[in-house]
Amino acid sequence: MSQPFSIAIHGGAGTISKNDLSPEQEAAYHLALSEALAAGYSLLEKGASAMDAVAAAVVSLEDCILFNAGRGAVFTKTGTHEMDASIMDGAFLQAGAITCVKQVKNPVLLARAVMEKSEHVMLSGEGALQFAKEQQLKLEEETYFFSQFRYEQWQLVKDEQTIALDHNIKTEKKFGTVGAVACDAKGNIAAATSTGGMTNKNYNRIGDTPIIGAGTYANNRTCAISCTGHGELFIKAVAAYDVSCLMEYEGYTLQQAMETVTLDKLVKINGEGGMIGTDANGNVALVFNSEGMYRGWQKSNGEKVTAIYQ
Repeated sequence: MSQPFSIAIHGGAGTISKNDLSPEQEAAYHLALSEALAAGYSLLEKGASAMDAVAAAVVSLEDCILFNAGRGAVFTKTGTHEMDASIMDGAFLQAGAITCVKQVKNPVLLARAVMEKSEHVMLSGEGALQFAKEQQLKLEEETYFFSQFRYEQWQLVKDEQTIALDHNIKTEKKFGTVGAVACDAKGNIAAATSTGGMTNKNYNRIGDTPIIGAGTYANNRTCAISCTGHGELFIKAVAAYDVSCLMEYEGYTLQQAMETVTLDKLVKINGEGGMIGTDANGNVALVFNSEGMYRGWQKSNGEKVTAIYQ
């Protein structure tokens, strides 16, 4: 008898209101979320691991130009793209992460390669790219990562000394860090997160996405978490690990722990965003303190949902 299995995904949180999305755009997001869910869930149905499921779901989101990860990554101060990603296996507490990486088509696959094919947890910049080449991961030219609306966002702020959470730019309020969490039929859980970071970021800025315990965390004894939001605050709150701690030390449920961190602790330090989570019983929770979060989940009991607004 297999136990209940499930997957949840996000495509970013932020100021996402019905006024900002045309019906066509809204439909495109729902389709992209459905496709990512299907990529992960179809593997779980066949008995694949939670690790395989979260990697497949995140690859689907990275390949979609709508989200700030992989193909749709935002522009840095110098007009390039620097991507971050991480992945964690709750069964063995293994983790892999990469940061400030260019050219890699699917950063989450590089993070997984770091976890499985190296003795390290995090690689950065040129070294990470070198490792990607050795692992024969697919690389793309800079033009592959170009998207017109990301370029227009960057044009608005590129001469300023500010970075922009892309959901705060008035023309296109998209804040599309992507992530997935899953529980497989064996009760193992995993989490993965990928992002292009902040528009106009400078000095190789790094957010919470590649930091284990801040943007991503997984432990079979508690939960698998993937975060999206204002990275600096999620780092300070050690947000993903804090959920696990509340479950492990205080006996909170997944939902209670995620609500405590997202709706109370993060709010107190002006940390805008959200997170998705699963536990080893296949429960899922999706909690955010912003106007919206691109999200979806699918469970072995037949439940399947994609959503954008509160």
